[in-house]
Amino acid sequence: QIFYSYEHRRRELTYKMIQDLYEKLTSDCPGFKALRLWQAYEGLDKVSHDNPKNELIALVELVRRAIGIDQALTPYEKTVDKNFQNWAFQKQAGKLKFNEQQMEWLRMIKDHIAMSFHLEREDLDLTPFDAKGGLGGMWQLFGDKTDGIIDELNDRLVA
Repeated sequence: QIFYSYEHRRRELTYKMIQDLYEKLTSDCPGFKALRLWQAYEGLDKVSHDNPKNELIALVELVRRAIGIDQALTPYEKTVDKNFQNWAFQKQAGKLKFNEQQMEWLRMIKDHIAMSFHLEREDLDLTPFDAKGGLGGMWQLFGDKTDGIIDELNDRLVA
């Protein structure tokens, strides 16, 4: 709840934040396993999903469920996918139209956020972005809208 009450620019969810929370929970309660708790909630909610890809993703799904953002345990990847589809549809329906190369980049960013919760400019020099020219490649496609798109995706996909 504290995270979601932060003002807009201070509420960016980062990999480090989730990792710090997980480390705090496991140091305070050495037997804590997010996947075990996730499986208990899966039974309570009477839903069946594939297990999260890792403990940190399980923790994010649990937090979203516990504070009422999601009414039932929901796979984080599906939340990011749905938010991305809504965002892209709104953009394509407005003035800004993305071409196929741009959409490929945007999908790579979406996939990165689904696994790492946040995208930093420096991440664009890592796989898979480096194969497409890294930050320079994105800049060639999006120009001075690059930073705004990164910020917007970081905000909208994890909402």
